Amino acid sequence: MTQTKPNSMTAPETALHKGRLGVLGIVFFVVAAAAPLVGMTGAVPVAIVLGNGAAAPGAYVVVGLTLLVFSVGYAAMSQRVTNAGAFFAYIGRGLGRHLGTASAFVSILAYLAIQLAIYGFFGALMAGQVGVLPWWVWSLLSWGVVTLLSLLSVDVGAKVLGVLMLLELTALVVTAVAILLDGGPEGINFWASFNPADIVAGGLAGSAGIAFAFAFASFIGFEATAIYGEESKDPKSVVPRATYLAVVVITVLFGLTAFAMVTGMGASTVVEKTALLSTVAGIPLADPAAVLFALATQYVGPWMATVMSILVLSSLFAGLLAFQNAASRYLFALGRGGALPKPLSTVNGRGAPSTASIATSVITGIVLVAFAVFQLDPVLNLFYWFSGLSVIAIVLIEILVSIAIIAYFQRNKGTENIFQTIIAPVLATIGLLLGEYLLMSHFGLLAGTVADGVDPTITTWGLSTIGWVLVALPFLLLLGGYIFSRLQNHENDDLVRDVLS
Repeated sequence: MTQTKPNSMTAPETALHKGRLGVLGIVFFVVAAAAPLVGMTGAVPVAIVLGNGAAAPGAYVVVGLTLLVFSVGYAAMSQRVTNAGAFFAYIGRGLGRHLGTASAFVSILAYLAIQLAIYGFFGALMAGQVGVLPWWVWSLLSWGVVTLLSLLSVDVGAKVLGVLMLLELTALVVTAVAILLDGGPEGINFWASFNPADIVAGGLAGSAGIAFAFAFASFIGFEATAIYGEESKDPKSVVPRATYLAVVVITVLFGLTAFAMVTGMGASTVVEKTALLSTVAGIPLADPAAVLFALATQYVGPWMATVMSILVLSSLFAGLLAFQNAASRYLFALGRGGALPKPLSTVNGRGAPSTASIATSVITGIVLVAFAVFQLDPVLNLFYWFSGLSVIAIVLIEILVSIAIIAYFQRNKGTENIFQTIIAPVLATIGLLLGEYLLMSHFGLLAGTVADGVDPTITTWGLSTIGWVLVALPFLLLLGGYIFSRLQNHENDDLVRDVLS
């Protein structure tokens, strides 16, 4: 067995710099990852038309409450564990290092996938709005800037995201408030959007399930708070506060903006108007962003629609930087624990996980070049395929985390109460299992991987071959990672100390 120096875990070259981030800094990274403006322009119109209509805002609130319940156990666990690869550390503590290591590979897959999805969308929008260069050149240019920023101190990235986030949130809130103050064509109808019966109308196998699936997809990234625990000023207090604040901010923002969109078009006619506003060349939902832009123009002014079209790009860029940081910190944690090559655990003079960040960029760069060479579509293929894959992977890991929290606290009693250690994690597990089923059964609609001749709005599980591959990939990787860990013929001291101690 390879001998490791006892202090290898805390040596400067393998330790992230502490005290860089406060609550707001972490929240900026997490809200950036959720990309609110992208969700409101891309997912909400689809949830309205194909999902539960005027009750789509209610679906977003229900999903937000589910993740808030998940956050209870998650925050309690963060009091016991501070690690740059938070999810795999939590699962390792609760369910054993083999499953913990396996889950880390799934998390890396999720963050790389969503980053690639955003690169595709960003490149396509830049090519469409600015022109001059093809989408893949714009994607690679942003790739270079993101790589550079990720090699700087994490608080530099937080400051950049902070500016972008404040602009984005301001635009959304101003537009939502303007619509609600006006009241729209029918006045404010709170019950139409938040009546429980309307939220689940159509059933989970039908329209309600579609709305919930798109809502779950919109929240990806909120769970990254604990990843920055090592770099926070006081992880025991900062991480729980940041987690709760991030979930509440995202839920309120999504719920408020979606409700304003419904109000602006009128609850009784919102499906028809959303379809009309998003139609291009006779195809409804071909341009879902046009819905929010039209409402911003009507209730605020044409200048707001212009601002939003620019902020969509900054929102995507903010998401790229957030997920670059998340993926690199998982690679860093696995390298430090010895599950991946040790050089991944090195940091530069600014305290950033430089080798892991470069490795992250190499992987995403290769995929971007491959999509360009094979002339695959940056939106229909790169964005939809990989965004669907990422949310399946993240929810799978969240389920394992919830189960791990229950198992961990059963063996390690402390001052935590029964709601934190059993009730909330059990409720979260049930809600997340339901969410995962909805995401998988409606994956064809979510990722654009529908089998020929199948109507995804009325038929679940009608996936094409690529659809089945993408749905199965996180589970296969989890199994493969578990077998890989089991087959290692020695117990890695660093991994045990980093994950299980």
